[in-house]
Amino acid sequence: MAWKKGCEEVANSKPLFLTIYTVVIIGIVVSSFYVFSAIYTSNPSVTQSSAWLSPVSHEDASVMDQTPNVSQPARVHMVSTTSPRPQNEWPKSIWDVPPPNKRMPPLKDFRLTKALVEQRVKDNVVIVTFGNYAFMDFILTWVKQLTDLGVSNFLVGAMDTKLLEALYWKGVPVFDMGSHMSTIDVGWGSPTFHKMGREKVILIDSVLPYGYELLMCDTDMVWLKNPLPYLARYPDADVLTSSDQVIPTVVDDSLEIWQEVSGAYNIGIFHWRPTESAKKLAKKWKEMLLADDQIWDQNGFNDILHRQLGPSVDDESGLVYAFDGKLKLGILPASIFCSGHTYFVQGMYQQLRLEPYAVHTTFQYGGTEGKRHRLREATLFSDPPEYYNPPGGFLSFKPYIPKSLLLSGEHNVESHFTLVNYQIKQIRTALAIASLLNRTLVMPPLWCRIDRLWYPHPGILEGSMTRQPFLCPLDHVFEVNVMLKKLPEEEFGPQIDIREYSILDNPSLPSEVKTSWLDVQLCKEGTQDCDASNGTTVGEVLKFPKHSNEETFMKVFSSFKDVKVIKFSSVQDAFTGFTTKEREDKFRNRVKRYVGIWCCVPDHTIGHIYYDIYWDEKPGWKAIPPQTPEDDHPPL
Repeated sequence: MAWKKGCEEVANSKPLFLTIYTVVIIGIVVSSFYVFSAIYTSNPSVTQSSAWLSPVSHEDASVMDQTPNVSQPARVHMVSTTSPRPQNEWPKSIWDVPPPNKRMPPLKDFRLTKALVEQRVKDNVVIVTFGNYAFMDFILTWVKQLTDLGVSNFLVGAMDTKLLEALYWKGVPVFDMGSHMSTIDVGWGSPTFHKMGREKVILIDSVLPYGYELLMCDTDMVWLKNPLPYLARYPDADVLTSSDQVIPTVVDDSLEIWQEVSGAYNIGIFHWRPTESAKKLAKKWKEMLLADDQIWDQNGFNDILHRQLGPSVDDESGLVYAFDGKLKLGILPASIFCSGHTYFVQGMYQQLRLEPYAVHTTFQYGGTEGKRHRLREATLFSDPPEYYNPPGGFLSFKPYIPKSLLLSGEHNVESHFTLVNYQIKQIRTALAIASLLNRTLVMPPLWCRIDRLWYPHPGILEGSMTRQPFLCPLDHVFEVNVMLKKLPEEEFGPQIDIREYSILDNPSLPSEVKTSWLDVQLCKEGTQDCDASNGTTVGEVLKFPKHSNEETFMKVFSSFKDVKVIKFSSVQDAFTGFTTKEREDKFRNRVKRYVGIWCCVPDHTIGHIYYDIYWDEKPGWKAIPPQTPEDDHPPL
């Protein structure tokens, strides 16, 4: 070999030449070391590996996110479509958390790039949602529902660093939207809310050029069935969108008949294919919103699609030409891609015997808390274990409703308020007992005769499938956000925690709660076994006298503090009131704020009617709107 021969020549040469050869060889070795060192130092994979294992700390990451909380509409789409270096590879399984001894990668590793999206794509589709830290529980619910369905080709956009870090440590694939948004709930209609809407449009416009199909979702919706096979049934569609349609145009699982759709197209759930028409729509939509910050993103979407609507693409698919006359649009059926009305009020999918794919918490009241409560009522929300086992335990009761209040007579404003008021009075008593025993009240299912909307209507929406009476969401009558708010105890008395009516049937309820149960049956004082003094049970039932005072309640139920669930067979005439006027006044001050309004009576300047939790103490109370602007206030 040449190398061996050279060595022999060196060995046989004279000392001077031996010295020269040695110096030359050492120089070559040293030079090679520096060349290879430089190459490997700039090698993307080596740099990425070290960054993943030894990234900046949480403190360092927060320092990197000190940009003022202002709108940066071009932040997402300015990221290059090709990553300058490979980014962190996500675990193959969602929820695989990073090792606890490792630090979080630098913020720049979470930029939205084609390489990052490509890691999550399956069958050329990626599902995306986004939000800020205030919606983390919604996002975790969204992720869990998808993973339970076996769907993993999704990404979550983080609008603040706090959410990004939290999702990373839970093993959720997340990217940085560069929004620098506040971590608190922004509230519908606020400037920050509209900023979030524009970020969505910018995101769509950024992802479509990557060449992947995009199923874009709001965080206040949950998946009930894998939607991808359904969407694949319409390969020619450029855009498939959900809607606010409340009147069914079809009775099967086909697309809505576009000519009969009167509700707005809803951008909480919509699917985009990376066609030229779809990309053109996204670009025009983005330009419209960035040019006028007064336009609501959904209104802009509807306006731009209706620039040209029709004709049908063909006789069978249900697709329609829209926007520029070339884009092929399909409207997802509201019976199975449900709104808050078609799912929670109409139960349209049940009546049509269809399997719903999704529910979006629209058509609701009480803000974000109202959305949570609706999903909890339907056992669709993921809460931590402690939610199902609160300190002090639960108080539950079986409501009593006479048949005549539900079914007799016409379904009108008067009969509705008579029915609801009858339930409100029982709930008021239950709230008082829960406050007294320091227990969390399980709210009962609530029945309504007529719907609640934002505008005048004849009781229910004509053409809808709303039954009368119907099981109505709690936010139709009660101000859920106020009930869950921490009001000052010095003014409103002790906090009264509540839970949804379905919690005791929730599969997440721990066995220690399910097996620790006391049934309480109200009885007439003086009848057999109805003796409050002993507080003993007959069989597995506690006989408890009606018309008991605070002292009796405290004496009897102090023996059952460790029981997780106390359920009353009824609360009618159970409690006579608090011992002190101060405690009674604080309780009244609190619960008066718990009820909301019904809306709206047609042909009235002021059409809404306030619920009154103490209606029974006002002789001649009637369900009528305020007669003057001065009377238009809650009955506090």
